[in-house]
Amino acid sequence: MSSIPRTFARLLVAASFLRPASAANSKRGLVFTPNESTRKDDQIWVETPTTIKWYYNYQPGPDPTYKDIPQSQLEFVPMLWGAPDPTSKTSFLDTVRAMIEDQGVNITNVLSFNEPDGSFAYGGSDMEPSVAAQAWVNNLVPLQEMGVRVGLPACTGGTSGIPWLRNFLDECSKLISTSDSPRNCTYDFVTIHWYGNFEGLASHMGEYSAAFPNKTMWITEYNLNDQDLATTQTFYNQSAEYFDRLDFVERYSYFGAFRSDVSNVGPNAAMLSNNGSLTDIGAWYLGRPATGIDPTSSSSFRSMPPIGRFQVPETCNTE
Repeated sequence: MSSIPRTFARLLVAASFLRPASAANSKRGLVFTPNESTRKDDQIWVETPTTIKWYYNYQPGPDPTYKDIPQSQLEFVPMLWGAPDPTSKTSFLDTVRAMIEDQGVNITNVLSFNEPDGSFAYGGSDMEPSVAAQAWVNNLVPLQEMGVRVGLPACTGGTSGIPWLRNFLDECSKLISTSDSPRNCTYDFVTIHWYGNFEGLASHMGEYSAAFPNKTMWITEYNLNDQDLATTQTFYNQSAEYFDRLDFVERYSYFGAFRSDVSNVGPNAAMLSNNGSLTDIGAWYLGRPATGIDPTSSSSFRSMPPIGRFQVPETCNTE
């Protein structure tokens, strides 16, 4: 019977989760959160080979880094992050409409409010459903009338999300209805945020599928934060395989396109090491072989052979 060191056995188990994404049919996108002190990292995500086909930056307009890349190669998806002040303001609509009509940019999808059920302190847009409804009617309904697809607001992964969205849709429908002509505000896809384990992610997606049936799903932020490296890598591989095989998952974007030393989801969840080298998760996300680089390392060299290309150590007793 073969005797294989435990480390190697763990690598074989982890490798069994790997499902390389096809670059041609990739659902993968980029949550673009650039750091001004390390802007050279921005090119990593678009260098070939890459599976990234779209990106968003929490803004209505594209980042200058990618402005010359055609939409057919890297689709920019504008976001209405929160409610404008005053609520009647239509600056988001004006910006997106100008891109389409004046600049000839093929904008086909738009994201709406970022975690409106969450507080500003934790990155949410912290909005009352009635306020969000007014901003939606003023800025997003006209885009829908132009044929642009709009996603349902992306609530937090907590229990407040679905009730908030139901209240929002009720308030929105009131604004566009009359006593003689009741109408419903519509949306084209459901948007999910999740930070936690894989079982919780799958359950959360199931709850949203039941609450908002017959819609495709975009998972625009997800990660397993603040865990050890092996646990984080297992979560990444499980979730990527899950998203890739589910037909109703239209797109997904892993929250981790930054260096580990500035990560707010823990160093092991980042796709870049301290010095800007791709970690295993970063390489896998781009459809490349693992690098073996420790996320907390300042080295560009592998700390161990990559999963999936592991050579049996000479010290293994295989007899």
